[in-house]
Amino acid sequence: MLVAILSAFLGGLILNLMPCVFPIISLKAFGLVRQGGDPHHMRREGVAFFAGTLLAMLALAGILIALRAGGQAVGWGFQLQSPLVVGLLMLTLLGAALNLTGLFEIGIGLQRIGQNLDGRDGLIGAALTGALAVVVATPCAGPFMAGAIGFALIQPPLAALAIFAALAVGVAAPFTILSFSPGLARRLPRPGPWMTVLKQALAFPMLGAAAWLLWVFSLQTGSAGLALLLGCALLLGFTCWLFGMAQRRGMAGRSSRGLYGAAAMGLGAIALVGALPGSVLYAGNKSDTAQAGAITRSSAEVKPVAWSPERVVQERAAGHPVFVDFSAAWCLTCKVNEEAVLSTNAFKNAVRRTGTSYMVADSTNYDARIEDAMMRLGRSGLPLYLIYPAKGGDPVILPQVLDVNTAVAALEQAAGDKG
Repeated sequence: MLVAILSAFLGGLILNLMPCVFPIISLKAFGLVRQGGDPHHMRREGVAFFAGTLLAMLALAGILIALRAGGQAVGWGFQLQSPLVVGLLMLTLLGAALNLTGLFEIGIGLQRIGQNLDGRDGLIGAALTGALAVVVATPCAGPFMAGAIGFALIQPPLAALAIFAALAVGVAAPFTILSFSPGLARRLPRPGPWMTVLKQALAFPMLGAAAWLLWVFSLQTGSAGLALLLGCALLLGFTCWLFGMAQRRGMAGRSSRGLYGAAAMGLGAIALVGALPGSVLYAGNKSDTAQAGAITRSSAEVKPVAWSPERVVQERAAGHPVFVDFSAAWCLTCKVNEEAVLSTNAFKNAVRRTGTSYMVADSTNYDARIEDAMMRLGRSGLPLYLIYPAKGGDPVILPQVLDVNTAVAALEQAAGDKG
């Protein structure tokens, strides 16, 4: 249990470096600089960020544990298997990026509401930022936390929640430590004109994260869903522009300001609701194009096929070793391994030479059979790489962070077991 908690904490620290969450954490650090290193505000924002991260993580873990207790085969990162969640997250990050560019300013009205609720600036925003970081980052299980998550899901609920809480502490730790460190606070630069440039520069990594989610959405829903979400993004951009005009006309008459504000809120609601039919109508079109893309990237000699339990049985009955790649479009570690190992000539030649049947289990969209197969192996997070020896027996689980030598050696050993 202690090892699992420590592993989850280390995994949470690693998540801070993921490309999809790093710009979010950087944005909060920028907020501390904007306050001029005021210790009072820094500590309060650190606590709020920590609380938002912890509550969001426990909420996700609670939903996952409840679903599995009810007999549902779902794994960690299940939220990004939903096109609805992916689409809404993409629009959220796009709106944040437009805000950073200065197209509009968020919080002028909401800040007053927040002040009435808790009497402090920025606390609600800090908590929501922590929650957003958890939702975006956690689906891609790092090498330290994959085993911990698998262990947590076979424990009693309270023990499982303790492990997930350690994961949340790891995610929140860097920013929280910064906010409580007077020495680091004194090293923060003073506010000045440079902050405007930095704020606008932070919009680009945020746009990069939004583009990644847009790509994932396109694989989940196909071209029709992609067109719909692009339309929602355009409408959201127009909404932000209208809202910015309303703010800049703040000194104008109430009727003019109210007209722009009402139009912006109406169009914003349409943009967000517009993501609903796309996720519902096109989620059923499980990304055949995504699977085809994963299959046709290989050379002519090595053509991975879609995984199924029946196909595994057939290949093993024929005396072939089987390599199964459990991956998803939203799993960044999967994509790194795919480019660094699985697409190399050395790996493809080893597959061809050993007569290995190469299969891809694509979990970009929810697939109960894939989740059930992973659950039976005691695994919940991606990536997962299995090799079934030619002579039979239990599959061998390869490391989540692959290297060419390890993968090739495992293929040769599985094929060598024929005799």
